[in-house]
Amino acid sequence: MTKINSKIPEGPLAEKWTNYKSTCKLVNPNNKRKLDIIIVGTGLAGASAAASLGELGYNVKVFCYQDSPRRAHSIAAQGGINAAKNYQNDGDSVYRLFYDTIKGGDYRAREANVYRLAEVSNAIIDQCVAQGVPFARDYGGLLDNRSFGGAQVSRTFYARGQTGQQLLLGAYGALSRQIKKGTVKLYNRRDMLDIVLIDGKARGIIVRNLVTGEIEKYFGHAVVLATGGYGNTYFLSTNAMGSNATPVWRAYKKGAFFSNPCFTQIHPTCIPVHGDFQSKLTLMSESLRNDGRIWVPKKKEDAEKLRKKEIKPSDISEEDRDYYLERRYPAFGNLVPRDVASRAAKERCDAGFGVGRTGLAVYLDFKDSIARLGKNVIEERYGNLFQMYEQIIDENPYETPMMIYPAIHYTMGGLWVDYDLMTTVPGLYAIGECNFSDHGANRLGASALMQGLADGYFILPYTIGNYLSAEIHTKRIPTDAPEFVQAENDIKMQLEMLKNIKGKQSVDSIHKKFGKLMWEHCGMGRTEERLKAGLAMIPEIKKEFWNDLFIPGELNDFNPEIEKASRVADFIELGELIMKDALQRRESCGGHFREEMQTEEGEAKRDDENFTFVSAWEYKGEGTEPELHKEELTFEVAKPSQRSYK
Repeated sequence: MTKINSKIPEGPLAEKWTNYKSTCKLVNPNNKRKLDIIIVGTGLAGASAAASLGELGYNVKVFCYQDSPRRAHSIAAQGGINAAKNYQNDGDSVYRLFYDTIKGGDYRAREANVYRLAEVSNAIIDQCVAQGVPFARDYGGLLDNRSFGGAQVSRTFYARGQTGQQLLLGAYGALSRQIKKGTVKLYNRRDMLDIVLIDGKARGIIVRNLVTGEIEKYFGHAVVLATGGYGNTYFLSTNAMGSNATPVWRAYKKGAFFSNPCFTQIHPTCIPVHGDFQSKLTLMSESLRNDGRIWVPKKKEDAEKLRKKEIKPSDISEEDRDYYLERRYPAFGNLVPRDVASRAAKERCDAGFGVGRTGLAVYLDFKDSIARLGKNVIEERYGNLFQMYEQIIDENPYETPMMIYPAIHYTMGGLWVDYDLMTTVPGLYAIGECNFSDHGANRLGASALMQGLADGYFILPYTIGNYLSAEIHTKRIPTDAPEFVQAENDIKMQLEMLKNIKGKQSVDSIHKKFGKLMWEHCGMGRTEERLKAGLAMIPEIKKEFWNDLFIPGELNDFNPEIEKASRVADFIELGELIMKDALQRRESCGGHFREEMQTEEGEAKRDDENFTFVSAWEYKGEGTEPELHKEELTFEVAKPSQRSYK
């Protein structure tokens, strides 16, 4: 018997959200100031939620581990944000955005959530324009659009290659306004380490002050997690080095179900690994695929010469270049979804046609676009990205094709949430990338920013009232209550255990080893054999971590190594759940590619009869196997079919 209830409203798909807003419970303005809301994370989802809830009159406490909300990882998003405004008059609509998102996610997302996302997308653009976000404009003054992978219309609004930065500045401005008004209180340089439950409800958090090392306790009538994804489980990813999974993992251990952890996205447009001492990978925006053409040599001997630098890319004649995405997918060409583009690049490299020093790279070439549009146009669109690439690789992409290769990027899995965005723990919400809800098995490009702002500005401010309307008589609970003290003591004990290991290996060395295991056994291509082998190896790494870790410095002081150690301990446990989820899902869908389950043409082969569900894992205690619950997915409008981008 399932323990989960998605709380999807009744009625036609296009009317669910409108009807919900008309009937949901409300909190009187005078009562809102009696209620405290904790928000953890200040990226687009967290900052927009804090600003919106503060504007409504709630008392909001917002936490981030950075020195400023402006340094949240959302700032690294480059390409754009989707919306269905159809300024281009090329056939776009709310329904088409909904359908492209469902199809792009390989029919493994909840219809009602995705339609709501598409429905509020236009309001997001209006909100951001009002905040002064400098979106690009066309010659007539209307907002300009780009095309992105997985769509045949132009619906992606952008600010050069700095869209995430500009959107975050808009949300940060709105947040700062509320901080000045006093409705929001900011706690920076705090690392959330636990959820406090009282009578089964989320009532607060435990944090570590990263400057002083002190453990602090905070009460809230509700807790909202907006802490991003868990791509850094793999060590090398496009995520910021501080991005971590500790808040969601600690929530999981307190009863919040974790959904679809194996749905990890491989981004096709990243700068390839270029050394053994890298700490992260750098993303080149998917928007580059609008004007860049992806190719490898047709001849293996040419690829070998390129790897040895005996010849240059310009030495390869046009007829000897394989524009393989255009060849395989003529309808979408270079703008196929990320999972499709990533697998195609891997296949070419595995077949011996890869370039670069390692052979794990393909070319992204702008020669034709520069000739057609002029260098000044390409510079105007992507200048900052080209500069970043040249600084890293020491090659001029205006003259020499970029080298790209897939890498871990976004995670579609996360905490299970219902239509209200509440987890299985009452009073605990998850928004943005840290929940599972909107992208299925593969996120379309430019949809992450859309979801983060949709959740924060337009969805959570409505849905949280359903819960808080019954909490107005709940008095503020002092943080010296037994439940807070117990949680504080548990965290102190965990940190002391870490500090007292007294081994010889650094946190990074073990994390790197574990990340390599994850990539090799549960990366782009997965098999039953490799997954089982990887699962058998994880206990050894876990044992190595808890017996041979060395953490310098003091516990109760500024100490980044203790921060990292706590996070890596969670990554190792989460990695095990990722593999278990990948092993039980005996199908290929989106970013989850089981090599045993593919079509004759090498595409993902779903098993709709047996796996049309959201996996929801319940923690059952240390040393006990987690329990799998299933939320069956029903499709009333977007009937599942074999994806085709040809």
